[in-house]
Amino acid sequence: MLYMFHCTDKAGAAQVRADNRPAHLAYLEAHADRLFAAGPLLADDGQGMAGSLLIVECADEAAAKDFAANDPYAQAGLFENVEIRAWRRVYPKS
Repeated sequence: MLYMFHCTDKAGAAQVRADNRPAHLAYLEAHADRLFAAGPLLADDGQGMAGSLLIVECADEAAAKDFAANDPYAQAGLFENVEIRAWRRVYPKS
């Protein structure tokens, strides 16, 4: 099942994001076969980053929570909030 992860950065945490970006990208690369989509949420100025949005194939909600908890960004304390929801693709049709 696909799960959507909507992660909001803590205010003033740009350096935490920058410091942990290589480990985060390596984590995503290690799970690339499960990724439907992944990328940063942009700040209002369109330049800075304000969070992350991922859609990941997980066996169940427990596996989705485990995936989120093991993300280096989460382990570094970057996120103010992480919302995880089951998600179904409707469009575009595959």
